[in-house]
Amino acid sequence: MLLSASIGLPDEVQLFNGKDLDGWVAEGVREFVKDGRTLPVWSVKDGHLVCTGKGFGFLRYDRRTFADFVFHVEFRMAPGCNSGLGIRTRSFDPARSRATRPSFYGYEIQLFDDAGKPPTVHSSGSLYRYVAPRKNAILPAGQWNSIDIECAGPRIKVTLNGEQIVYVDQQKMEALRQKPLEGCVCLQNHGGTIEFRELRVRVVNGSRTKG
Repeated sequence: MLLSASIGLPDEVQLFNGKDLDGWVAEGVREFVKDGRTLPVWSVKDGHLVCTGKGFGFLRYDRRTFADFVFHVEFRMAPGCNSGLGIRTRSFDPARSRATRPSFYGYEIQLFDDAGKPPTVHSSGSLYRYVAPRKNAILPAGQWNSIDIECAGPRIKVTLNGEQIVYVDQQKMEALRQKPLEGCVCLQNHGGTIEFRELRVRVVNGSRTKG
């Protein structure tokens, strides 16, 4: 049963149209130089949203904030990839990196090429630096993964490839108690090539359209 089932009737927001980055804002490193050409870190190819993994930054969905929701993402990592998903976060300011990046301000769900390794607070599916997953359910690089992150008030549940790996009530953890209950969602660029598809949010309660 969904955590959010008793809160209200959901509506679904498609975050990615498969054609361009409409609705998204790149923050931090946006471009890199290859063979004398300046290229974007974030692009769309073959219907997938692609991060080339140069530098550090985020791609933030800028049209709505979300409170109670289910965030669904499918992703495929290249070998050695380090990435993540931000939830209940804000705009990223490189000059105030520690205060504004998701893993400090809100939450980062780690996406990492670490299949087969023991779970830690830095493993795939973790609430990065705070809560380790019950198991490491990530698939090896080159395979598509599916993740659902569900937030209902202070409760957060992470399901990776069909396995529930995190369930936490932030009110019961001192380090998490002051974390916001509403914010943006984003994708992380942290030095790894990764593709995304089927990005959507099922809103349950308390989301706001920006603007």
